[in-house]
This record gives sequence, structure tokens and C-alpha cells, in this order.
Amino acid sequence: MEEKQVTREEYRQQGKQTENVKKRIRIRLLPIWLRLVIVIVLIAASISAGAMIGYSVIGGGKASDVFKKSTWTHIVDLVNKDI
Repeated sequence: MEEKQVTREEYRQQGKQTENVKKRIRIRLLPIWLRLVIVIVLIAASISAGAMIGYSVIGGGKASDVFKKSTWTHIVDLVNKDI
């Protein structure tokens, strides 16, 4: 059995022909802008849940107090306190 020698150019042409046949159309279930919105919402939810858990479990306060402005001004005053 004699095999035909394929030149480099013929090999490239065969590869291009098979690539054109194999290309599939990709349909995205969620558009990119919706993915970004979902990621931003999940980040905000995790930050607020972490603050609530940290303030109530570690700090011993009420979880709903995290969303009050007076709590955050008190925390900032403690951090910026001059010794």
C-alpha cells in the first residue's frame, strides 16, 4: 500500500475545510449584560450578608443595625480615633 505524501499547503487547506464544517452557532442562554447585573447583585448580597453575620455573631449586635447610618459613623469614629 502506497500512501500519498501530503504537502504542507494541502494539509492546511484540509484543516481549513474541516474548520468551516465544524463551526457551530453558539446561542447564549443569558446575555452578557444580564450576567454582569447578576454578578453585581450577588456581590452586593454577599457583602451585606457578611456584614450582618459579622456584626451580629462576632459583634454581638442586632443584624438589622448594620443598615443604620449611626452604626457606621460609630465604626468610623472608632477607626479614626486619635490615641
